[in-house]
Amino acid sequence: MTFDLKDWSAERLDRTEQALSAWVPTNAPADLGDAMRYAVLDGGKRLRPLLVLGACEAVGGNAEAALRAGCAVELIHAYSLVHDDMPCMDNDVLRRGKPTVHVQFGEATALLAGDALQALAFELLTPADARIPEHTQARLCRLLALSAGHAGMAGGQAIDLAAVGKALTESELRHMHRLKTGALLQTSVMMGAACGEPDAQALAGLREYGAALGLAFQVVDDILDVTADSATLGKTAGKDAAQDKPTYVSLLGLARARAYASELLEQARAALRTTGLADTRALLALAEMVVHREN
Repeated sequence: MTFDLKDWSAERLDRTEQALSAWVPTNAPADLGDAMRYAVLDGGKRLRPLLVLGACEAVGGNAEAALRAGCAVELIHAYSLVHDDMPCMDNDVLRRGKPTVHVQFGEATALLAGDALQALAFELLTPADARIPEHTQARLCRLLALSAGHAGMAGGQAIDLAAVGKALTESELRHMHRLKTGALLQTSVMMGAACGEPDAQALAGLREYGAALGLAFQVVDDILDVTADSATLGKTAGKDAAQDKPTYVSLLGLARARAYASELLEQARAALRTTGLADTRALLALAEMVVHREN
C-alpha cells in the first residue's frame, strides 16, 4: 500500500499546533509568555511530535497521552534551542527564519523562557484528569527527563562545547551526537510506544529505529550546514566550521557523511521490520524524510 506522509502529517500537525497554542501561556508575567510563545509557535518541523504520534499509532496507544507527550518533547526541544542560541553557548542570531529569542527579548528573558518551557513540558505530562493513567504519566516523565538531562541532551551539549577546536574520533563524535540530538529523537519514539502496551520485541525494534533515526538527523544536519544557505535552513549556515566544531563532514568528508546517512536510514528500515507491528509506514516515511530533507 502507498503511504502519503504529507496527508498523514497534515491533520496531526494541525492538532499539535492547536494544542501548543492552547497550552503555551499568554498570561505569564512581564514578557515571559510572549517569549515562550515566540520560541515555540509558528516554526519548526515538529518532527518530534510526529514521531510520538506515529509510534503511538503503531502500537495502538492512548491518543490523548501521545498528543501531550508530543507537545512536551517539542517544548523541551524549543527550550534547548533558546538556551543553545544564547551568547554563553553558540551565540546565534537566527533561528527558524527569525531573530533568536535572546535577540528579540534580551538574554534574561530568554533564559527564563527556556526554564519555563522545560517546566511546562512536565506539567503537560501530568494532567489532573483521569484520561491518562498515572503509570503512563510516570513512564512518560521518566523517559523525557532521562533524555533531556546529563545522560542525554544536556550532557551532549556539554561535550559539544568542550570539543570546540578539538579533533574527536568517529566513536567520540557519535557518542556526542547520540546524546545531544539523538536522545530526544529516540525518546520521542519510545514515549509514543509508552502510550500503549507493546511487547518486548516491538519495543526493542522501535528503540533501534529511534537510535538510527536520531543519529541520521545529526549527520544530515552536519551535511546541510555546509551545503545549504541560511535562507533555506532558517538558521545560520556554516556556523560549525566558523566555530571550529567537529562534525561528520569535517571528520569523514562530504561524500562519506552522505553515505553514512544512507546507512543509518537502512538501519532504521531494518529495525522497523523486526518490530512485528502491523503498520509502521508513518515511522518509515519520517525516517526517509529526515535523511532526504533540505532544511
